[in-house]
Amino acid sequence: MTDRVEIMESDSHDNAQSAKKNSKTSLLDSGEDFEVLEEEDIDDDEPPPLEDAGEGKVKPTNSENANADPDPTGQVDEWLDVLGNGQLKKKVLKEGEGRDSRPQKGQNVKIRLKTSLVDGTLVEEKPDLSFTLGDGDVIQALDLTVQLMAMGEEALIQTDAKYAYGARGSLEPAVPANAELSLEVKLLEATDAPDLELLPPAEKIALASQKRERGNAHYQRGDYAFAVNSYSIALQITESSSKVDITPEEEEGLLDVKVKCLNNMAASQLKLDHYDAALKSCVSALEHQPDNIKALFRMGKVLALQGEYTEAIQTLRKALKLEPSNKTIHAELSKLVKKHSEQRGAEQAMYKKMLGNPSDNSSTQKPRAKSSWGLSWKWLFGATAVAIGGVALSVVIAARN
Repeated sequence: MTDRVEIMESDSHDNAQSAKKNSKTSLLDSGEDFEVLEEEDIDDDEPPPLEDAGEGKVKPTNSENANADPDPTGQVDEWLDVLGNGQLKKKVLKEGEGRDSRPQKGQNVKIRLKTSLVDGTLVEEKPDLSFTLGDGDVIQALDLTVQLMAMGEEALIQTDAKYAYGARGSLEPAVPANAELSLEVKLLEATDAPDLELLPPAEKIALASQKRERGNAHYQRGDYAFAVNSYSIALQITESSSKVDITPEEEEGLLDVKVKCLNNMAASQLKLDHYDAALKSCVSALEHQPDNIKALFRMGKVLALQGEYTEAIQTLRKALKLEPSNKTIHAELSKLVKKHSEQRGAEQAMYKKMLGNPSDNSSTQKPRAKSSWGLSWKWLFGATAVAIGGVALSVVIAARN
């Protein structure tokens, strides 16, 4: 009987992939963050920051299979429907050392891998591919199925494009868009991950850089949630304490990787519309490098999206002061200033309407007051003249008599 495993699968992967099927995901191409600099917005050799990994949220399979724990032992020639949706299947070709020898998430595994299209076209062969199980270092099909293999087991895996290279396909290895794959896998080795506190600084830098580069690969494919996950793992490595001596140069190297991860993570979070998280990443990067132009530019964009126009303009002006010739910053700042000015004009018009145009009322009331006083003085002057005339007439009459 075919067993099912409760394995979390992505909610947003399909949407993110299909939305970008016919477009590039580079922020430079889309007018987003990486266009800030004239070179690629990702630091140094980094590809453009990733956008929505789209596969961060997960959901369980049917509750009736929630507690199922498939054991492929004795199921040679039988397919295991890993996710219960028919899109990821595993068949044991040669049994391994038993269920107790299965690798655990977080362990470093080594496999022999042969990848082919479903029509038999060979894609690639790797005799000793190593990766950390569950870290997203490989396609999802491998991450999900290798943890179900016993040591020494050989298995055939058939996967839908959703758990491989998706709607975009791949250049390296060469995989067409929406391609289903057939994977021949043998589990060769599983070892515990190294203790980060005891890891030599140079190896720690290399490991963090490897995770960061994997995040960049996710970003380029539009898998932004996966990118955030890879950057988070890299950050944990750079921030881990150390029980071995470390030189100032090595400390600087770790800091450099950390800031790159924070910048790229902010770009991914922007694509996921996680503005608070993106702002936090920018602030963290600027705490280490206050004049980091990429962090300043991205922070300005986040503040603008949150409606904090004054702070956004100040931040972008600081970035422009550091690099006056940057046309992208010029354009973004100009657009933001114009938008802010239009918003202020609209607010002023609204306030005038709410208050009933007080300036117009005051201007009309003053002439009325002046007119009223004018009439009063004219009346008083006329009355006085009449009174004086009456007195003079009385005196003349009296004199004649």
